[in-house]
Amino acid sequence: MFDFDELAGVNPLADEAALIARISELERVKAAAAAGQARAAATLDAARRAREYADGVPAEKRGRGVACEVALARRESPHRGNRHLGFAKALVHEMPHTLAALECGALSEWRATLIVKESACLSVNDRRRLDAEIACDISALDGVGDARIAAKAKAVAYRLDPQAVVDQAARAPAERSVSIRPAPDAMTYVTALLPVAQGVSVYAALKRSADTTFDDRSRSQIMADTMVERVIGQPADVPAPVAVNLLITDRSLLDDGDDSAVVTGYGPVPAAIGRRLVAAAAGDGRSKATLRRLYTRSATGALVAMESRSRRFPKGLAAFITARDQTCRTPYCDAPIRHIDHAHPHHRGGKTSTVNGLGMCERCNYVKETPGWHVTTGDENFRHAATFVTPTGAEYRSTAPPAPGATMVTISRVEHAVVSFVGGYRAA
Repeated sequence: MFDFDELAGVNPLADEAALIARISELERVKAAAAAGQARAAATLDAARRAREYADGVPAEKRGRGVACEVALARRESPHRGNRHLGFAKALVHEMPHTLAALECGALSEWRATLIVKESACLSVNDRRRLDAEIACDISALDGVGDARIAAKAKAVAYRLDPQAVVDQAARAPAERSVSIRPAPDAMTYVTALLPVAQGVSVYAALKRSADTTFDDRSRSQIMADTMVERVIGQPADVPAPVAVNLLITDRSLLDDGDDSAVVTGYGPVPAAIGRRLVAAAAGDGRSKATLRRLYTRSATGALVAMESRSRRFPKGLAAFITARDQTCRTPYCDAPIRHIDHAHPHHRGGKTSTVNGLGMCERCNYVKETPGWHVTTGDENFRHAATFVTPTGAEYRSTAPPAPGATMVTISRVEHAVVSFVGGYRAA
């Protein structure tokens, strides 16, 4: 075992040169650890596939779930676990020079990832040639930054197989997407991944609108407002006819309480922001506001259970579980909830209830159904808890986040309002 205390320790009396040397030494340790993780991940994948082959598992099903196990072991999301496993297999099986450069600290994990990424479209033989050309001479990597590493790998890949690079670019538009993630101060980043011509055109149109609009808004504000108006089809200051789920305590909604509210798909927001969202929609004649009451245990913030006899989760129960879990319940996965499913499968007697129900992203829900995975649920200190056991026997725990107001322990039962708006801000 590593002596983590010694590894993390720093002499507070060390001089500046010694501190710089320590930082450099630890950076090499990080790179070597990344190489070790890559070797372990690739070996795990090979061992799992070999065992499943011996067990008669169909080829297309072998290795399912390994990326998620890697993610859990690294305390990362399944998306990153998939990237880590692909990176590991490429390094270990096809790019020995890049792996060696990572192992000795000449490359960081991120720069090694850039090389692997730019070579992904090549055949195995061409990828090995690229690996040798870029990373065989470790001294040539000194002082080379991220952009230069990526540019060189891209240039070598194009020289080795121009058609493969062109074909990959032709397939790329199929990956177009839109995503959202929280930003500070109750703001969000809405990101669109678009083909270059469309992306440039969108930006040019927004820029042109800013160039021809003259008011008290800044250029950036005009571009942002124009994008909102063109997407939702009405002025940016009018509540949009879409669903925005808001979970807020009665104290914060009606009595100037300071418990944080929760916006589904975003996360916690200050109580004042929650009240502002409610007031903006409720005060607009084009909105239709309704109020649904949910209840929590005051000490823990756990929502009270509901149960159904049907196999599928009814709409109300599904909304209840979504409000409770907020994001995918797999540890370290913050993806939006796409499926409400049974922890203990229904066909094995699992109940359609809040205790046995889990909010999951699509990928994690499919992974937990693969052989060797087991999920159990229950109440832990009056909060919903789930235990995930992987095929290797490793256990990971997940606890539902507290609802707003969970820290208020002086009230025996806390009433939460899920505020719903149709035509404005809406929550179900």
